[in-house]
Amino acid sequence: MLRKFAYQINNSNWRINMLYAGVDIGSTTSKCILLDENGEERAFGHIMTEFNRDVSGEKVLGEALVKAGATVDDVAYIVSTGYGRKAFKRSNEDIPEIIAHAVGTERVVPGVRTIIDIGGQDSKTISISANGTVERFEMNDKCAAGTGRFFEVLTHRLLGIEMDELSDLILKSQHPIEISSMCTIFAESEIISHLSQETPVEDIAAGTGCSIARRILSQSKSARIEMIEPIVFSGGAANNDGIRAIFEKLIGKPVIAAPRPQCTAAMGAAIRALKDAKKKVAQ
Repeated sequence: MLRKFAYQINNSNWRINMLYAGVDIGSTTSKCILLDENGEERAFGHIMTEFNRDVSGEKVLGEALVKAGATVDDVAYIVSTGYGRKAFKRSNEDIPEIIAHAVGTERVVPGVRTIIDIGGQDSKTISISANGTVERFEMNDKCAAGTGRFFEVLTHRLLGIEMDELSDLILKSQHPIEISSMCTIFAESEIISHLSQETPVEDIAAGTGCSIARRILSQSKSARIEMIEPIVFSGGAANNDGIRAIFEKLIGKPVIAAPRPQCTAAMGAAIRALKDAKKKVAQ
């Protein structure tokens, strides 16, 4: 229930020093961004998502509040997004993650026209119009192929490589392997075959990255999404400069890694929280 007293005095004046929260409850991690009444960021929270999505929302909000030196009573409005958005009981409203990504990315990279996002359990490509609205999007959330999970399984489990080591390996590769199957099980068999042939680990890592990028770009093309600049790469995989370089090579255009790439949806939700709270005051 919206707490009207939290942002109204005498039914008209905007109460200062209140916070507006965007909570992104993803399949792998949960993020929270707190904005003040001027839209400035006050704090950020980031935790691993638990089985209970409502608990995850409470914990990540609590982490951000501790960093801000505030309590939940200082929060005027909360907007949730991500897989667990409808499970978070404390939120005042929830919005689709496509909208949250679009709004949040525009904040960190003004004028963005194309977003490529690779999360733990899904990937998505979003086309943004010149006036900042979502024109079309393509989302893969049915199959592990083309997601961060696909990359993590094939490299960490088979190659014994941590995710933060992958970027340097990919950039070292001179002859990336071809992975013909995008099914995780069959791709795993191909990698095992290459390992038995003593193929360099960096070429296997780069080949895995290329297969993910090609699948995402192929699906985007089928959805008639053009790669219009500025192109922004977000999600956990965007921390990997090797994968970003693969996209640049395949697209033939610069690809910008979003600052704090895992946080764009939480930022978008926080911006929406501030905007919608102001609307309600004006009503």
